[in-house]
Amino acid sequence: MAEPERTQRRLRPAPLLFEPTTAAADPEHFFDLESVEDPRELLARATELTLAFRAATDRAIEFQAIAAAQLAEPHRFDRLSAGEIAERAEWTEDYAKKMVEFGRGLLRGELRD
Repeated sequence: MAEPERTQRRLRPAPLLFEPTTAAADPEHFFDLESVEDPRELLARATELTLAFRAATDRAIEFQAIAAAQLAEPHRFDRLSAGEIAERAEWTEDYAKKMVEFGRGLLRGELRD
């Protein structure tokens, strides 16, 4: 996974509504989209969900990077190596190193919108 681009202004995602457990258990059920009959409305709602998931993904990646940077901090007595971070996050070691640097930039206030 590549580092997210920070050239665009952060968009406010559409609110994600959590589905009831019974609906979530049905593999054909997805945020009630299957019940929308009007294609215009379906496209609009599906687009809202897509943008919300993208924004959530970008934000989660930033938090992963911040956590990786904190875990790799040399002054921590329980510091983790890039390899250990990679193993915990299911990344390659090279990607873990990039995420640590990205997280350090975020912690310094760089790359913020």
